[in-house]
Amino acid sequence: MTDATAPRGLKALQHSPAVFLMVLAFVNWLGFASWTALLNNFAKEAAGFSGQDIGILQSVREIPGFLAFTAIVLFWFMREQILAYLSLLALGVGVAITGFYPSLGGLLLTTTIMSLGFHYYETSQQSLQLQLLPKAQAPRLLGRIAGASALAQLLAFGSIAVIWRVFQPGFVSVFLTAGLLTIALTLATWLAFPRFQGAVPQNKGFVLRRRYWLYYALTFMSGARRQIFMAFGGFLLVERFGYDVSATATLLLATYGINTFMGPVLGGLVGRLGERATIRIENISLIAVFVGYALASHGHFAGWGVAVAGALFVVDGVFFTLTLAQRTYFQKIADPADIAPTSAVAFTINHIAAVFLPVTFGLLWIKDPAIVFYIGAGIATISLALAFLVPRHPAPGAETVLQPLLPAPAE
Repeated sequence: MTDATAPRGLKALQHSPAVFLMVLAFVNWLGFASWTALLNNFAKEAAGFSGQDIGILQSVREIPGFLAFTAIVLFWFMREQILAYLSLLALGVGVAITGFYPSLGGLLLTTTIMSLGFHYYETSQQSLQLQLLPKAQAPRLLGRIAGASALAQLLAFGSIAVIWRVFQPGFVSVFLTAGLLTIALTLATWLAFPRFQGAVPQNKGFVLRRRYWLYYALTFMSGARRQIFMAFGGFLLVERFGYDVSATATLLLATYGINTFMGPVLGGLVGRLGERATIRIENISLIAVFVGYALASHGHFAGWGVAVAGALFVVDGVFFTLTLAQRTYFQKIADPADIAPTSAVAFTINHIAAVFLPVTFGLLWIKDPAIVFYIGAGIATISLALAFLVPRHPAPGAETVLQPLLPAPAE
């Protein structure tokens, strides 16, 4: 590349919506992954958490997700892009101060700040993705964005695993460094990229349409089963199998090392197989993972329990990428003007179960951890049944396979 072409190449990257979304995803997951890698061990070792405590914390963490519909009000005053930047700054602040508060009350406070940033960012970026990416290329480009997210997590988990094993730092310094880095990268991104705007002006009110009912249902079930994994999958490894910070970070490192390459591959798979088949594959894999967790918690794999539980953790982390099929399904059936408000509403629907499920299941965990994972398998089975209602070629007027049998719904 010559000096004359270099600036044009850099300018092209700066004006690419896909590159912009990849950078945002990288910054977001660098911060959140650092928090995730440390949380279970920090909660157990520094704050003395029980299974019930971790359930309470995870329920509180999801309250901002449940309130994500309020982003619609914020969209009246600011663009999605500005909200994304402000949200990432809040995420960085929450991560940075976490290590200073090793108690239930302190973690509830810092987690709320971190979670407000994370969830409002997620609402903004889902809206931006569906507005800025062309339908024909969306699965492939979303796969690349997932790969960028995985790369950020790979760097976070890898760095923490190495630093913890070699230098044995305290929780305070690692949380602080990760948070400040997230803030610095957010400000750099804000300065580097121009304004991006979707082609269709977005509806400003709250949008709930009957013809989107299957998307809402899939979103609700996805949120419910994901929270079981988020709240209790990693905690099982720590409590029952004795994973320390280095081992947990190494396992996450393996997961997102695979996802760095598999994200684009799985995005291409959605494009080739279609949303219906992809959602089925995702849920079949999750049923197997949850049943495997339940058996491992009872010691059914004898001396292999530690390895089996770790492998199931990795499998779940890899196949989670396939949830992008739900987004491309919605993109194909939606009125383009509904994308921003529906993204906010759908994110709230995704978190309805997340508010009460972790704390409720924390009580079940005390009785028997396997019950939690068997319920997760049941939720994934319901989601699999819903996947059979997704048309092979979704479009407005063909939102479900039942559409030809039903009268046209009122908006």
